[in-house]
Amino acid sequence: MFARTRLLARVSWQEGWSLNERPTAKLELTASTSLYGPHQSRFARHLERREQRRPDPVAHELRTRLLAGLRGAVIEVGAGDGRSFEHYPPTVERLLAAEPDPVAREAAAERARAATPRIEVAAGVADALPAPTASFDAAVVMGVLCSVPDVSAALAEIQRVLVPGGELRLWEHVRSHNPAFRLVQRAADSLFWTRSLGGCETSRDTEAAIRAAGFEILRLEHGFHSSSLLTVPCAPYVLGVARR
Repeated sequence: MFARTRLLARVSWQEGWSLNERPTAKLELTASTSLYGPHQSRFARHLERREQRRPDPVAHELRTRLLAGLRGAVIEVGAGDGRSFEHYPPTVERLLAAEPDPVAREAAAERARAATPRIEVAAGVADALPAPTASFDAAVVMGVLCSVPDVSAALAEIQRVLVPGGELRLWEHVRSHNPAFRLVQRAADSLFWTRSLGGCETSRDTEAAIRAAGFEILRLEHGFHSSSLLTVPCAPYVLGVARR
């Protein structure tokens, strides 16, 4: 849960699409609890306002480190409100920012106009990306795989749009290796977390899912960071690079 919403969608596109030719897409959304707009929970709204007042410097550093060295064509899956755009290096030639939530897309489009890379903000969800097969050198996910309804389907779709040997850059909070802390995560998920934060599940074993999907993990850093006591359940995270 860095900036996500659980939504169901159906997207169609035309092969051969590029950033100069927008895909013909039909996106039908059914929201449960969103992190943006009128469906936002009070808890999500509190966290968002807190971040606006006091931006998390550690999150800023982690985004910068994750995106360093990217080049060519990149897709960010679940781009949210575009807060990552400023961290992309100038070696990125084009960026497709796929995001299902219309409120988040509007904010992302505003940020895209001030960013260095050429950015296209488009409607899309993780398991139905609005892009042709093998069209990106790298894919980026940040706080996304915790909330998608089907992690395996999302990872398979990311593999589809990556070129052979393409990179998956990830910063995701994950299930703790500590059994006692996992109990805290499961309790938080069942009591309020998942319901309040767009379907986010802090207790998912995302690292195992990435390996099971066939990605080769090149490097992976395990860390623990929370910007406040309120977000401790999602403190365990992984930051790294995997290859298709």
